[in-house]
Amino acid sequence: MEGVIYLDHAATSWPKPPAVGEAMMKALDVAGANPGRGSHRMAVQASRVLFGARKAISTLLGVRNANDIALGSNTTEALNLAIQGWLREGDHVIATMAEHNSVRRPLEYMRRSRNVEVDYVPVNVAGVIDLVQFARMLRPNTRLVVCTHSSNLLGSILPIGEIALMCQKHQVTLLVDAAQSAGILPVDVKQLGIDMLAFPGHKGLLGPQGTGGLYIAPELDVQPLLHGGTGSQSEAIEQPLVRPDRYEAGTPNTVGIAGLAAGVQHVLELTPEFIYKQEWDLTQHMMHGLSSVQGIRMLGPELGQPRTGLLSFTVEGYDSAQLAFQLDRNYGIAVRSGFHCTPLAHESAGTTASGAVRASVGYNTTKDDVNALVEAVIELTTSKPV
Repeated sequence: MEGVIYLDHAATSWPKPPAVGEAMMKALDVAGANPGRGSHRMAVQASRVLFGARKAISTLLGVRNANDIALGSNTTEALNLAIQGWLREGDHVIATMAEHNSVRRPLEYMRRSRNVEVDYVPVNVAGVIDLVQFARMLRPNTRLVVCTHSSNLLGSILPIGEIALMCQKHQVTLLVDAAQSAGILPVDVKQLGIDMLAFPGHKGLLGPQGTGGLYIAPELDVQPLLHGGTGSQSEAIEQPLVRPDRYEAGTPNTVGIAGLAAGVQHVLELTPEFIYKQEWDLTQHMMHGLSSVQGIRMLGPELGQPRTGLLSFTVEGYDSAQLAFQLDRNYGIAVRSGFHCTPLAHESAGTTASGAVRASVGYNTTKDDVNALVEAVIELTTSKPV
Protein backbone atom coordinates (compact mmCIF):
# COMPACT_ATOMS: atom_id res chain seq x y z
CA MET A 1 0.00 0.00 0.00
CA GLU A 2 1.46 3.32 -1.07
CA GLY A 3 2.58 5.60 1.72
CA VAL A 4 2.51 2.99 4.50
CA ILE A 5 5.46 2.36 6.79
CA TYR A 6 4.73 -1.22 7.79
CA LEU A 7 6.01 -2.21 11.23
CA ASP A 8 3.67 -5.10 12.03
CA HIS A 9 5.69 -8.07 10.73
CA ALA A 10 5.12 -10.03 13.96
CA ALA A 11 1.45 -10.24 12.94
CA THR A 12 2.14 -11.00 9.27
CA SER A 13 5.00 -10.16 6.91
CA TRP A 14 4.42 -7.60 4.17
CA PRO A 15 5.08 -7.04 1.36
CA LYS A 16 5.75 -10.57 0.18
CA PRO A 17 8.60 -11.33 -2.22
CA PRO A 18 7.35 -11.02 -5.84
CA ALA A 19 8.02 -14.73 -6.37
CA VAL A 20 5.26 -15.58 -3.87
CA GLY A 21 2.47 -14.02 -5.91
CA GLU A 22 3.96 -15.37 -9.12
CA ALA A 23 4.00 -18.91 -7.73
CA MET A 24 0.39 -18.59 -6.61
CA MET A 25 -0.77 -17.41 -10.03
CA LYS A 26 1.15 -20.20 -11.70
CA ALA A 27 -0.47 -22.76 -9.40
CA LEU A 28 -3.90 -21.43 -10.31
CA ASP A 29 -3.08 -21.77 -13.99
CA VAL A 30 -1.30 -25.13 -14.15
CA ALA A 31 -2.01 -26.89 -10.83
CA GLY A 32 -5.63 -25.98 -10.22
CA ALA A 33 -6.78 -29.56 -9.72
CA ASN A 34 -7.16 -31.41 -6.43
CA PRO A 35 -3.87 -32.99 -5.28
CA GLY A 36 -4.00 -36.71 -4.63
CA ARG A 37 -7.52 -36.95 -6.04
CA GLY A 38 -6.69 -38.27 -9.47
CA SER A 39 -3.89 -39.40 -11.76
CA HIS A 40 -4.37 -36.83 -14.51
CA ARG A 41 -1.58 -34.36 -15.15
CA MET A 42 -3.11 -31.39 -13.32
CA ALA A 43 -3.74 -33.45 -10.17
CA VAL A 44 -0.17 -34.73 -10.35
CA GLN A 45 1.13 -31.18 -10.77
CA ALA A 46 -0.88 -30.08 -7.73
CA SER A 47 0.67 -32.91 -5.70
CA ARG A 48 4.10 -31.71 -6.80
CA VAL A 49 3.31 -28.26 -5.42
CA LEU A 50 2.69 -29.76 -1.98
CA PHE A 51 5.78 -31.94 -2.20
CA GLY A 52 7.93 -28.96 -3.19
CA ALA A 53 6.71 -26.96 -0.20
CA ARG A 54 7.29 -29.85 2.19
CA LYS A 55 10.79 -30.35 0.82
CA ALA A 56 11.71 -26.65 1.17
CA ILE A 57 10.36 -26.49 4.73
CA SER A 58 12.25 -29.68 5.62
CA THR A 59 15.48 -28.16 4.38
CA LEU A 60 14.89 -25.03 6.45
CA LEU A 61 13.97 -26.84 9.68
CA GLY A 62 16.38 -29.78 9.47
CA VAL A 63 13.59 -32.32 9.04
CA ARG A 64 14.91 -35.62 7.69
CA ASN A 65 11.64 -36.91 6.16
CA ALA A 66 9.42 -34.32 4.48
CA ASN A 67 6.35 -36.48 5.15
CA ASP A 68 6.72 -35.67 8.84
CA ILE A 69 5.45 -32.18 8.05
CA ALA A 70 1.67 -31.79 8.13
CA LEU A 71 0.59 -28.73 6.16
CA GLY A 72 -2.42 -26.75 7.36
CA SER A 73 -3.99 -23.34 7.69
CA ASN A 74 -1.93 -21.65 10.42
CA THR A 75 0.04 -22.11 13.63
CA THR A 76 -3.12 -22.20 15.74
CA GLU A 77 -4.42 -25.24 13.86
CA ALA A 78 -1.01 -26.90 14.17
CA LEU A 79 -0.84 -26.28 17.92
CA ASN A 80 -4.36 -27.65 18.40
CA LEU A 81 -3.42 -30.76 16.43
CA ALA A 82 -0.35 -31.30 18.60
CA ILE A 83 -2.01 -30.56 21.94
CA GLN A 84 -5.32 -32.32 21.40
CA GLY A 85 -3.75 -35.17 19.44
CA TRP A 86 -1.11 -35.98 22.05
CA LEU A 87 -2.59 -35.38 25.51
CA ARG A 88 -4.65 -37.98 27.32
CA GLU A 89 -6.89 -37.97 30.37
CA GLY A 90 -4.97 -37.03 33.52
CA ASP A 91 -1.74 -35.96 31.77
CA HIS A 92 0.33 -33.07 33.08
CA VAL A 93 1.56 -30.24 30.84
CA ILE A 94 4.12 -27.51 31.44
CA ALA A 95 3.97 -24.30 29.41
CA THR A 96 5.45 -20.86 29.98
CA MET A 97 3.98 -17.49 30.84
CA ALA A 98 5.28 -16.24 27.49
CA GLU A 99 2.76 -18.34 25.56
CA HIS A 100 0.26 -17.04 23.03
CA ASN A 101 -3.44 -17.80 23.43
CA SER A 102 -3.02 -20.34 20.63
CA VAL A 103 -1.30 -22.45 23.29
CA ARG A 104 -3.04 -21.32 26.45
CA ARG A 105 -6.63 -21.67 25.24
CA PRO A 106 -6.22 -25.24 23.91
CA LEU A 107 -4.48 -26.18 27.17
CA GLU A 108 -7.27 -24.69 29.26
CA TYR A 109 -9.80 -26.52 27.07
CA MET A 110 -7.94 -29.77 27.74
CA ARG A 111 -7.95 -28.97 31.45
CA ARG A 112 -11.75 -28.73 31.34
CA SER A 113 -12.50 -31.54 28.87
CA ARG A 114 -9.87 -34.19 29.68
CA ASN A 115 -8.84 -33.37 33.23
CA VAL A 116 -5.35 -32.42 32.02
CA GLU A 117 -3.20 -30.66 34.62
CA VAL A 118 -1.45 -27.48 33.46
CA ASP A 119 1.39 -25.45 35.00
CA TYR A 120 2.92 -22.25 33.63
CA VAL A 121 6.60 -21.51 34.25
CA PRO A 122 7.21 -17.85 35.09
CA VAL A 123 9.30 -15.58 32.92
CA ASN A 124 10.75 -12.33 34.25
CA VAL A 125 10.18 -8.83 32.87
CA ALA A 126 12.84 -9.45 30.22
CA GLY A 127 11.15 -12.67 29.12
CA VAL A 128 13.78 -14.97 30.64
CA ILE A 129 12.44 -18.33 31.82
CA ASP A 130 13.24 -19.72 35.27
CA LEU A 131 14.81 -23.06 34.34
CA VAL A 132 15.22 -24.10 37.99
CA GLN A 133 11.49 -23.72 38.59
CA PHE A 134 10.80 -25.46 35.29
CA ALA A 135 12.79 -28.49 36.44
CA ARG A 136 10.90 -28.54 39.74
CA MET A 137 7.55 -28.63 37.91
CA LEU A 138 8.33 -31.89 36.11
CA ARG A 139 6.26 -34.79 37.43
CA PRO A 140 5.97 -38.53 36.68
CA ASN A 141 2.78 -37.80 34.66
CA THR A 142 4.24 -34.86 32.72
CA ARG A 143 3.60 -35.83 29.10
CA LEU A 144 4.14 -32.54 27.27
CA VAL A 145 6.11 -29.31 27.52
CA VAL A 146 4.94 -26.47 25.29
CA CYS A 147 7.29 -23.57 24.77
CA THR A 148 7.32 -20.57 22.47
CA HIS A 149 10.65 -20.09 20.75
CA SER A 150 10.31 -16.33 21.00
CA SER A 151 7.74 -14.19 22.81
CA ASN A 152 5.43 -12.22 20.53
CA LEU A 153 5.29 -9.46 23.17
CA LEU A 154 8.78 -9.38 24.67
CA GLY A 155 10.93 -10.55 21.77
CA SER A 156 12.92 -12.75 24.14
CA ILE A 157 14.38 -15.98 22.78
CA LEU A 158 13.80 -18.97 25.03
CA PRO A 159 16.54 -21.61 25.51
CA ILE A 160 14.94 -24.41 23.52
CA GLY A 161 18.08 -26.55 23.54
CA GLU A 162 18.33 -26.53 27.36
CA ILE A 163 14.62 -27.20 27.75
CA ALA A 164 14.86 -30.07 25.26
CA LEU A 165 17.67 -31.68 27.24
CA MET A 166 15.54 -31.66 30.40
CA CYS A 167 12.61 -33.07 28.45
CA GLN A 168 14.77 -35.88 27.05
CA LYS A 169 16.12 -36.69 30.51
CA HIS A 170 12.57 -37.12 31.83
CA GLN A 171 11.14 -38.64 28.61
CA VAL A 172 8.75 -35.75 28.08
CA THR A 173 7.62 -34.62 24.61
CA LEU A 174 8.56 -31.06 23.61
CA LEU A 175 6.28 -28.94 21.43
CA VAL A 176 7.72 -25.64 20.18
CA ASP A 177 5.64 -22.71 18.96
CA ALA A 178 7.80 -21.17 16.23
CA ALA A 179 5.34 -18.44 15.25
CA GLN A 180 7.95 -15.72 15.80
CA SER A 181 11.07 -17.70 14.93
CA ALA A 182 10.51 -19.87 11.84
CA GLY A 183 12.54 -18.33 9.04
CA ILE A 184 14.18 -15.85 11.42
CA LEU A 185 16.17 -18.02 13.84
CA PRO A 186 18.17 -21.03 12.65
CA VAL A 187 16.25 -24.18 13.61
CA ASP A 188 17.27 -27.82 13.27
CA VAL A 189 14.61 -29.94 14.97
CA LYS A 190 16.86 -32.98 15.29
CA GLN A 191 19.85 -31.05 16.60
CA LEU A 192 17.77 -29.08 19.11
CA GLY A 193 15.77 -32.12 20.25
CA ILE A 194 12.35 -30.79 19.23
CA ASP A 195 9.59 -33.41 19.00
CA MET A 196 6.90 -31.19 17.47
CA LEU A 197 7.18 -27.72 15.97
CA ALA A 198 4.28 -25.52 14.85
CA PHE A 199 4.97 -22.81 12.30
CA PRO A 200 3.08 -20.13 10.35
CA GLY A 201 3.49 -19.68 6.63
CA HIS A 202 2.64 -15.99 6.60
CA LYS A 203 5.20 -14.50 9.01
CA GLY A 204 8.93 -15.25 8.83
CA LEU A 205 8.45 -17.77 6.02
CA LEU A 206 7.10 -14.91 3.84
CA GLY A 207 4.19 -16.90 2.41
CA PRO A 208 0.50 -15.97 2.25
CA GLN A 209 -1.99 -16.08 5.09
CA GLY A 210 -3.93 -19.31 5.50
CA THR A 211 -0.79 -21.47 5.47
CA GLY A 212 1.26 -23.15 8.17
CA GLY A 213 2.00 -26.56 9.54
CA LEU A 214 3.31 -28.93 12.17
CA TYR A 215 6.46 -31.05 12.26
CA ILE A 216 5.82 -34.32 14.11
CA ALA A 217 8.75 -36.57 15.01
CA PRO A 218 8.39 -39.95 13.29
CA GLU A 219 8.16 -41.94 16.54
CA LEU A 220 5.15 -39.98 17.85
CA ASP A 221 1.63 -41.32 17.38
CA VAL A 222 -0.38 -38.09 17.39
CA GLN A 223 -4.10 -38.50 16.82
CA PRO A 224 -5.55 -36.49 13.90
CA LEU A 225 -7.56 -33.36 14.64
CA LEU A 226 -9.67 -33.78 11.47
CA HIS A 227 -11.03 -36.91 9.82
CA GLY A 228 -12.13 -37.12 6.21
CA GLY A 229 -11.00 -37.39 2.63
CA THR A 230 -7.30 -37.68 1.86
CA GLY A 231 -7.32 -39.10 -1.66
CA SER A 232 -5.57 -42.22 -0.36
CA GLN A 233 -7.00 -45.46 1.06
CA SER A 234 -10.49 -44.26 0.23
CA GLU A 235 -11.92 -47.71 0.91
CA ALA A 236 -10.83 -47.59 4.59
CA ILE A 237 -13.29 -46.53 7.27
CA GLU A 238 -10.54 -45.01 9.42
CA GLN A 239 -8.15 -42.15 8.74
CA PRO A 240 -5.00 -43.50 7.01
CA LEU A 241 -1.95 -44.11 9.18
CA VAL A 242 0.47 -43.04 6.46
CA ARG A 243 1.97 -39.55 6.71
CA PRO A 244 1.22 -36.83 5.77
CA ASP A 245 -2.28 -38.02 4.74
CA ARG A 246 -3.12 -38.89 8.34
CA TYR A 247 -3.07 -35.19 9.25
CA GLU A 248 -4.28 -33.54 6.06
CA ALA A 249 -7.97 -34.37 5.68
CA GLY A 250 -9.83 -32.34 3.06
CA THR A 251 -8.75 -30.32 0.05
CA PRO A 252 -5.59 -28.35 0.83
CA ASN A 253 -4.84 -24.73 0.03
CA THR A 254 -2.68 -25.66 -2.96
CA VAL A 255 -2.41 -22.10 -4.26
CA GLY A 256 -1.39 -20.77 -0.84
CA ILE A 257 1.09 -23.60 -0.36
CA ALA A 258 2.68 -22.75 -3.72
CA GLY A 259 3.20 -19.22 -2.39
CA LEU A 260 4.56 -20.61 0.86
CA ALA A 261 7.12 -22.73 -1.03
CA ALA A 262 8.30 -19.62 -2.85
CA GLY A 263 8.54 -17.68 0.42
CA VAL A 264 10.57 -20.44 2.07
CA GLN A 265 12.87 -20.60 -0.93
CA HIS A 266 13.48 -16.86 -0.54
CA VAL A 267 14.34 -17.40 3.14
CA LEU A 268 16.73 -20.21 2.22
CA GLU A 269 18.49 -17.94 -0.26
CA LEU A 270 18.83 -15.10 2.26
CA THR A 271 19.44 -17.50 5.21
CA PRO A 272 17.84 -17.12 8.66
CA GLU A 273 21.22 -15.98 10.00
CA PHE A 274 21.19 -12.98 7.65
CA ILE A 275 17.54 -12.20 8.40
CA TYR A 276 18.07 -12.36 12.17
CA LYS A 277 21.10 -10.06 12.01
CA GLN A 278 19.21 -7.60 9.83
CA GLU A 279 16.20 -7.52 12.14
CA TRP A 280 18.34 -7.41 15.29
CA ASP A 281 20.26 -4.40 13.98
CA LEU A 282 16.99 -2.61 13.23
CA THR A 283 15.50 -3.28 16.67
CA GLN A 284 18.69 -2.06 18.33
CA HIS A 285 18.51 1.11 16.25
CA MET A 286 14.86 1.51 17.29
CA MET A 287 15.63 1.00 20.97
CA HIS A 288 18.48 3.48 20.86
CA GLY A 289 16.29 6.09 19.17
CA LEU A 290 13.31 5.62 21.49
CA SER A 291 15.45 5.72 24.64
CA SER A 292 15.25 9.52 24.57
CA VAL A 293 11.44 9.50 24.93
CA GLN A 294 10.49 10.65 28.42
CA GLY A 295 8.52 8.05 30.37
CA ILE A 296 9.06 5.25 27.86
CA ARG A 297 9.36 1.67 29.02
CA MET A 298 10.69 -0.82 26.49
CA LEU A 299 9.72 -4.43 27.19
CA GLY A 300 11.89 -7.50 26.83
CA PRO A 301 15.66 -7.90 26.64
CA GLU A 302 17.81 -4.83 27.17
CA LEU A 303 19.76 -3.03 24.45
CA GLY A 304 22.52 -5.26 23.09
CA GLN A 305 20.89 -8.54 24.14
CA PRO A 306 19.52 -11.20 21.75
CA ARG A 307 15.91 -10.68 20.66
CA THR A 308 13.75 -11.21 17.61
CA GLY A 309 12.68 -8.29 15.46
CA LEU A 310 10.00 -6.71 17.61
CA LEU A 311 9.86 -4.08 20.32
CA SER A 312 6.88 -3.48 22.59
CA PHE A 313 6.75 -0.33 24.66
CA THR A 314 4.59 1.89 26.83
CA VAL A 315 4.86 5.62 27.49
CA GLU A 316 3.81 6.90 30.89
CA GLY A 317 0.69 9.05 30.65
CA TYR A 318 -0.17 7.92 27.13
CA ASP A 319 -2.77 5.37 26.10
CA SER A 320 -1.15 2.65 23.97
CA ALA A 321 -4.16 2.18 21.70
CA GLN A 322 -4.43 5.91 21.05
CA LEU A 323 -0.70 6.17 20.42
CA ALA A 324 -0.90 3.41 17.79
CA PHE A 325 -3.98 5.04 16.27
CA GLN A 326 -2.19 8.37 15.95
CA LEU A 327 0.85 6.71 14.40
CA ASP A 328 -1.38 5.25 11.72
CA ARG A 329 -3.66 8.24 11.13
CA ASN A 330 -1.09 11.04 11.25
CA TYR A 331 2.11 9.33 10.10
CA GLY A 332 1.04 6.29 8.06
CA ILE A 333 2.94 3.95 10.40
CA ALA A 334 1.37 0.54 11.00
CA VAL A 335 2.05 -0.93 14.45
CA ARG A 336 -0.06 -3.04 16.81
CA SER A 337 -1.36 -2.12 20.24
CA GLY A 338 -3.26 -3.96 22.94
CA PHE A 339 -2.58 -7.32 24.55
CA HIS A 340 -1.30 -9.27 21.53
CA CYS A 341 -3.18 -12.45 22.50
CA THR A 342 -0.70 -13.13 25.31
CA PRO A 343 -2.16 -12.05 28.67
CA LEU A 344 0.28 -14.12 30.74
CA ALA A 345 3.23 -12.34 29.14
CA HIS A 346 1.62 -9.00 29.96
CA GLU A 347 1.22 -10.23 33.53
CA SER A 348 4.94 -11.00 33.59
CA ALA A 349 5.76 -7.59 32.15
CA GLY A 350 3.39 -5.74 34.47
CA THR A 351 1.35 -4.28 31.61
CA THR A 352 -2.02 -5.95 32.17
CA ALA A 353 -3.67 -2.58 32.73
CA SER A 354 -2.15 -0.68 29.83
CA GLY A 355 -1.29 -3.14 27.07
CA ALA A 356 1.58 -2.02 24.86
CA VAL A 357 2.49 -0.68 21.44
CA ARG A 358 4.41 -3.25 19.39
CA ALA A 359 6.59 -2.29 16.44
CA SER A 360 7.99 -5.24 14.53
CA VAL A 361 10.42 -5.23 11.63
CA GLY A 362 11.09 -7.52 8.70
CA TYR A 363 14.17 -8.24 6.64
CA ASN A 364 13.01 -5.59 4.16
CA THR A 365 12.44 -2.86 6.76
CA THR A 366 14.81 0.08 6.40
CA LYS A 367 16.50 2.36 8.91
CA ASP A 368 14.46 5.19 7.40
CA ASP A 369 11.30 3.30 8.43
CA VAL A 370 12.60 2.96 11.97
CA ASN A 371 13.68 6.59 12.08
CA ALA A 372 10.19 7.64 10.99
CA LEU A 373 8.70 5.73 13.92
CA VAL A 374 11.15 7.19 16.41
CA GLU A 375 10.55 10.74 15.19
CA ALA A 376 6.78 10.25 15.26
CA VAL A 377 6.76 8.89 18.82
CA ILE A 378 8.97 11.75 19.98
CA GLU A 379 6.68 14.28 18.33
CA LEU A 380 3.50 12.70 19.73
CA THR A 381 4.85 12.46 23.26
CA THR A 382 6.27 15.97 23.40
CA SER A 383 3.00 17.52 22.29
CA LYS A 384 -0.23 17.26 24.25
CA PRO A 385 -1.15 13.73 25.42
CA VAL A 386 -3.04 11.61 22.91
